[in-house]
Amino acid sequence: MSTTADNIISHEPADYKSSYKPIWCPGCGDYAVLKSMTKAMATLNLQPENMAVISGIGCSSRIPAYTNCYGFHGLHGRSLAIASGVKAARPDLTVLVAGGDGDGFSIGGNHFLHACRRNLDLTYIVMDNEVYGMTKGQASPTTAPDWDSTLTPGGSGMSPFHPLVIALASGANFVARCYSGDVNETADIIVEAVKHPGFSFIQILSPCVTYRPEQKEWKKYVRKAELVSTDDEGRAARRLMTDDGFNLGVLYQGTREPYNLRHNPDALVEASELGQQFEV
Repeated sequence: MSTTADNIISHEPADYKSSYKPIWCPGCGDYAVLKSMTKAMATLNLQPENMAVISGIGCSSRIPAYTNCYGFHGLHGRSLAIASGVKAARPDLTVLVAGGDGDGFSIGGNHFLHACRRNLDLTYIVMDNEVYGMTKGQASPTTAPDWDSTLTPGGSGMSPFHPLVIALASGANFVARCYSGDVNETADIIVEAVKHPGFSFIQILSPCVTYRPEQKEWKKYVRKAELVSTDDEGRAARRLMTDDGFNLGVLYQGTREPYNLRHNPDALVEASELGQQFEV
């Protein structure tokens, strides 16, 4: 952290890191995502006390403990519900939500749909590794139907969840995909997402080298999308429906106004006073 000639405090990525050491498996893509997040925070030059990072349950949901700002490690699948409450109570805060494909698209799937629809000014970062890594390698909602493993011999046989398609159809105002191995590009897109008004969704392909070692090959397949982002939902939908899952970049930037919280500081009351209204 440094001070410029104009007495403006300038932050470095390290200013947003807590003293806790990450305990992910060696080679996990989430290390790089954490680095991208702190780099983005420094680029935005946000005061740590003006930020909140909210998560659910899973490997990626450990991130609030590793950041130096307000944080909440919540219940499985409920990160967006918690984050919505934080934003409603404190609309002045910049709220980032971190999670994984199991937490966000399975038990948290309903919250995901309605967070997109509600369009609160949140940034949702999902580290997608197509597996339940913390609970020993079960198939997740985004796992291919033919992925053969000890726990799903022959594959699950179920069609995978397409998060970007669902986000667009449900009303997300910003839709993007990144690869954890490209820290700078991911950081730049997180910056764009935070600046964009309304609900921003970023899917980050983050390999699980422990249970999906074949994902080390993702670095050979990912590529920057040839087409620039669009504000046309129909055009974005056509792109996504023919997408192979490895095109990177901002795919859609909508123009919807964020949900109006109509925050009135003068209407705030103490919890004890509120409770008195329900006494019998």
